[in-house]
Amino acid sequence: MGWEENTKEKMLHLKLPTDPRWVGIAEMQIEDILTDHAYCEQKAASSCISLILRFNDLDQIVDTLTPIVAEEWGHFERVMEQIRKRGLKFGFPRKDEYVVALTNFVKKGGNRMQQLTEQLLLNALIEARSCERFKLLSKNIQDEELKKFYYELMVSEAGHYVTFIELARSYQEVEKVNARWQEWLTFEASVLEEIGLRADRMH
Repeated sequence: MGWEENTKEKMLHLKLPTDPRWVGIAEMQIEDILTDHAYCEQKAASSCISLILRFNDLDQIVDTLTPIVAEEWGHFERVMEQIRKRGLKFGFPRKDEYVVALTNFVKKGGNRMQQLTEQLLLNALIEARSCERFKLLSKNIQDEELKKFYYELMVSEAGHYVTFIELARSYQEVEKVNARWQEWLTFEASVLEEIGLRADRMH
C-alpha cells in the first residue's frame, strides 16, 4: 500500500472535503495564505508546548510532543523562507474563526485524562484538515517549488495527526476516544460549512 492510500485509510475521514475552488483562489492570494500558514505553524508549536507544561508528569506526552514542537517551529521557519524569497510581506495575524469554534467545542470539566483527550483530539483535527489542504496545494498549485514544499509538509502533518490520535487512545478507552472523535468530525464539518469558502486562510 502506497503512502497516499495509507493516508486515506488512516486520516482522510473528514466529513466535508474542501471546496476544490479553494486552491485556485488561494493561489491568487498566496501572500495571505503563506502568512496565515506561518501563524498556524507557530500556534501548533505553542499548543504542544502548552500540553507538555500542563501534563509534564506524563513522560509519554513530554517525550512524544517535544520533537513535534521542533518540527512545527521548523515548518514556521520554512514558511518564512518562502515568504522572504518571494519578496512578500509577513502580515499581522487575524482572528481564526475556525480554531476559535473548535476550541469552544472542547468539553469542560471531567477528570484530567478526559481533559487531555479533548486537547489531543482538537490538535489531531487541526492537523488532519491542514494535511488535506496541503495535499490540495501539492497537487494543484502552479508553483513547482510550493508543490514540493506542501507535499513534504502534508506527509509531516499526517504523521502528527496519527500521533495525536494514538496518544489519546493510550490515555482513554479506545471506544470512548473513537466515539468522541466522530463527534469532533461532525462538528468540524458544520464549522467549515458555516464559515464558507475562505481562500485567504489555511483553514
